Amino acid sequence: MPKKSWSEKLKADKGLPKVEEITDKMSKRWGEGTVVIPAPMEVNEIMRKVPEGKLVTINEIRVALAKKHGATIGCPLTTGIFAWVAANAAEEERQKGEKDITPYWRTLKTGGVINPKYPGGVEAQKKLLEKENHNVIQKGKKHVVAGYKKSLVML
Repeated sequence: MPKKSWSEKLKADKGLPKVEEITDKMSKRWGEGTVVIPAPMEVNEIMRKVPEGKLVTINEIRVALAKKHGATIGCPLTTGIFAWVAANAAEEERQKGEKDITPYWRTLKTGGVINPKYPGGVEAQKKLLEKENHNVIQKGKKHVVAGYKKSLVML
């Protein structure tokens, strides 16, 4: 069986999105209420809307998803995984010559940290971000966009 491409993984919604009650085990970490487990394409759609010069963090994406679905929170785990799938699908499209790809390098981790798991790692994203006039600085082992909060897009 051939391996699924990143684009196929992005389009496979597996019955998502769905909103579930936060169970006892999860409530220690997330509080009470409901959690939305988004579909991969929903995460990708939000990432696609971030214009040049602007940024978003996984947390902002989670808040937007929760609002959209009337949930208390957006699932941190699946939102992060689907952002990674979207990044790899975008890179796959770029390698096929597509010009209009999801600008995944504009989606940062909490605290403005560059995601080292995205295609090309920190170095490739640093180049793309610097091309858009962002200043990337190193803090310990992490690379952070300096003053990233000023560039956050309102979702």
